[in-house]
Amino acid sequence: MASYKESGVDVEEGYRAVDKYKDHAKRTAIPGLLTGLGSFNGMFEIPKGYENPVMVSGTDGVGTKLDVAFQMKKYDTVGIDCVAMSVNDILCSGVQTLFFLDYVACGKLEAEVAADLVKGVADGCVMTGCALLGGETAEMPGFYDIGKYDLAGFGVGVGEKKDMITGENIEEGDVLIGLSSTGVHSNGFSLVRKLVTDLNEKVTVDGKEMTIGELLLTPTRIYVKPVMEVLAKYKKSIHGMVHVTGGGFYENIPRMYPKAKEGKKQLISIIKRDSWDIPPVFGELIKRGADLETIYNTFNMGIRMVLAVKAKDADAIMEMFNKNASKYHRDDCKDMVAYKIGRVAYAEGKAETQKEKVLFED
Repeated sequence: MASYKESGVDVEEGYRAVDKYKDHAKRTAIPGLLTGLGSFNGMFEIPKGYENPVMVSGTDGVGTKLDVAFQMKKYDTVGIDCVAMSVNDILCSGVQTLFFLDYVACGKLEAEVAADLVKGVADGCVMTGCALLGGETAEMPGFYDIGKYDLAGFGVGVGEKKDMITGENIEEGDVLIGLSSTGVHSNGFSLVRKLVTDLNEKVTVDGKEMTIGELLLTPTRIYVKPVMEVLAKYKKSIHGMVHVTGGGFYENIPRMYPKAKEGKKQLISIIKRDSWDIPPVFGELIKRGADLETIYNTFNMGIRMVLAVKAKDADAIMEMFNKNASKYHRDDCKDMVAYKIGRVAYAEGKAETQKEKVLFED
């Protein structure tokens, strides 16, 4: 009779992987965590003090950036990307993620590789200040190619309903503050992989030589701690937030604006060109054939989070971001810069398309 192992699933390797996960998960324990890894579910206690708590969730994966990690045989940073994609989305409502769950799938499980993936997830949870509550590892021989893994995750936060950032308070004249990215982050890698044919090609960034594969694996920045600190002081002044993911500026920035009421003009963004520093990786992609229109419609171009803030408090908020960034760990926004990248205005016409809602000016 055929055994489970002969079918391609090694349960002993799965047990080894889970043992390795537990050590990483312990680093993420925070108040409210009621269970550890190994239970059939995860339990987290809602913090006390909320009058009308609202649960905010987000889920995402790393996408084809994983293929770069496989080719470079570097697996310990894409877990940070996995966490960042969800917790930054949740942050757009002004909420900090409380707990996170991951999902790892593969054709043949190697405990060390899977543990490296989960190490990155745990690192991302530590940067966020959330607990790694649980997850799933699925070994599916014949479905995934040997040596290939998929990685996705799911986060949940809780916020006070009256404090939710919904975009309803955005008004003409609000200042758009952009928070710098570390590079491509985790979107647009299908285009990146078409443009970059040799991941071992040497490039020089800020005087340091590295391969372009190493540059592309720079993890997605997690903005939770600096944004939550600013929110604690300027809650009423931050009217909207955007996480610039796939689709770049044109697709994402308009998502924070409420739909114009009948008879009223639509709010749009006026973005000032050259008002922030563009990371070198985008220059490398342009050199390899990406045109500017495509690149702004695909990537974050150096700005990953955009906040619409009350004009009178914009300078103080900028100063707080730039002052606080130096106190975080390198991957926790130490090198983050806040830029004043534009303003909110009313459209001249109907502004029905995405590109009519994001206008660039010199």
